[in-house]
Amino acid sequence: MVMTDETVPADEPGFPGMAPAPAPAAAPAGYRVLARKYRPAHFGDLIGQDAMVRTLTNAFAAGRIPQAWMLTGVRGVGKTTTARILARALNYQNADGSGAPTTDLTQFGVNCQAIVEGRHIDVMEIDAASNNGVDNVRQINDAVRYAPTSARYKVYIIDEVHMLSGGAFNAFLKTLEEPPPHAKFIFATTEIRKVPVTVLSRCQRFDLRRVDAALLVGHLDRICRAEGIEAEEEALAAVARAAEGSVRDSLSILDQAIAHAGGKITLDEVRSMLGLSDRARVIDLFELVMKGDIAGALGELRAQYDAGADPAVVLSDLAEFSHLVTRLKLVPDAAKDNSLSQAERVRGADFAQRLSIRVLARAWQMLLKAVGEVRQADRPVMAAEMALVRLAHAADLPTPDEALRMLRDGSGAIGGNGSAAPRPPSGGGATALAARPVLASANPMPAAAPAAQPRASALPQPQSFEEVVALASRHRDITMKLALERDVRLVRFEQGRVEFSLAEHGNRLLANDLSKRLKEWTGQTWLVAIVNAEGTATLREQAVAARDKRENDAANHPAVRAVLERFPGARIVDVRDPRAAEAEVPAAAGGDDDLPETEPLFDDSEPDFDGIEFWTDN
Repeated sequence: MVMTDETVPADEPGFPGMAPAPAPAAAPAGYRVLARKYRPAHFGDLIGQDAMVRTLTNAFAAGRIPQAWMLTGVRGVGKTTTARILARALNYQNADGSGAPTTDLTQFGVNCQAIVEGRHIDVMEIDAASNNGVDNVRQINDAVRYAPTSARYKVYIIDEVHMLSGGAFNAFLKTLEEPPPHAKFIFATTEIRKVPVTVLSRCQRFDLRRVDAALLVGHLDRICRAEGIEAEEEALAAVARAAEGSVRDSLSILDQAIAHAGGKITLDEVRSMLGLSDRARVIDLFELVMKGDIAGALGELRAQYDAGADPAVVLSDLAEFSHLVTRLKLVPDAAKDNSLSQAERVRGADFAQRLSIRVLARAWQMLLKAVGEVRQADRPVMAAEMALVRLAHAADLPTPDEALRMLRDGSGAIGGNGSAAPRPPSGGGATALAARPVLASANPMPAAAPAAQPRASALPQPQSFEEVVALASRHRDITMKLALERDVRLVRFEQGRVEFSLAEHGNRLLANDLSKRLKEWTGQTWLVAIVNAEGTATLREQAVAARDKRENDAANHPAVRAVLERFPGARIVDVRDPRAAEAEVPAAAGGDDDLPETEPLFDDSEPDFDGIEFWTDN
């Protein structure tokens, strides 16, 4: 809501508490828009902000009045109006000089008229959009030290405070934290995220809410009766929906509707003025799309377009109705909303029973994307038509789990609600509303087609933990392979189940990662868990122990000892098994079962140095 320079004493005749105030005597007679004429003059006139009014009333009654307030909310919900009412409450004083700060402002005090008209010397309204520099804030800091001229408090109302520069905010901090006792600050902004937290922490914050559509319809109806204007309830509901919770916007649209209608305000007049589509025709279009009747849907869209409806608005209304049907399906009491028309209540409840959540959610997502496409298109009506074509065909499609169930069962058809449905004799297209198949084709898929997907039985199934490590190596997952060798102390291994404890500094997410990898590699679900038990040594520890044992065995072999004694300074650097080395050769060549058996690694009867490498410093 926008602030006005007129106000109304509550005891004047007409609309209670909101009667139009007579223009000041010095001002020329002229028309005042409804947003100024019926601007709230005290807290009782504010609508939709009960929480804020209650908090302020209790704070004033207890004498807990802060030095600064921060009012935030979307345009037109009453931020600046609330700021002026607060200034009145702070400086309320009777003609005999009595009075104290109060929220009971039904009677005008000595300062009230000047404050609401914006001409009181001690109540300064500053537009931060045009006074956003450090010099402007410095002027406030210099002036705030002086006592008020006639009022109780100096009140600084700074609108759109987020427009202040960073330096201006910093210059404000000290004054805002410790202002003189005679100074109060009221900030208003629509972009609360742009206000530094250092400023927010010094203010008492109020978030003004969007006004509920039902409450807004009642407010508009009262104003129409006060103005002597006849208006249909559905027309006022359309105005409230277009305003999106903004009281000022709703009054501006109502002003425009009064001038457009030239008499009684009807729903058709409001739709024509705003380029809205008929709600009943939107519901008809929704039904055609959900039935898969593309020709009928395109014809209805073109008819609404020829009647003056904006294609983007039509799709927005379709998305809004999809949301309404979803709400009615999940919360049936939503039909009690006074802003809904009879058609929306009755037919919306019918669609809620016949459509599934998956179909409605898919329609919402596609419409939401299509609205943006239509607004950016050079030919909006064409883009809207293509969006309806996609949506009508999508209404025929099953969800992924339904498609898999159909392929598995061989039914080839399911209903819009996910249940099996018979194939129609005509073989026509499927619909989301009718009990016809959503996957019907003249050329049914061959029964062998699903076999193209690899089955889990064709994938490797490791039978030991070592085979799991080898599987990781085969898939070139080096990180997983190293983690399995270094960090896993195996406790239990069986088909589909691995239990292990972690080595020190092991990754706690290893079990989850391994379970995902095994699912990908084997096609089976594996239960992988970290347990609090003593497991075996890690594969790396086992390899190190085996290497140390080989070196010790080799060092104790008589032939090796003889070599070490004959060559002082020589040491063993590696021990290899000739049988393993020879086995790798046929394996690389494709394998050979006729190879002769090799000699043992160590044979006491005859020295054999083929499996030992020596190193000498000489």
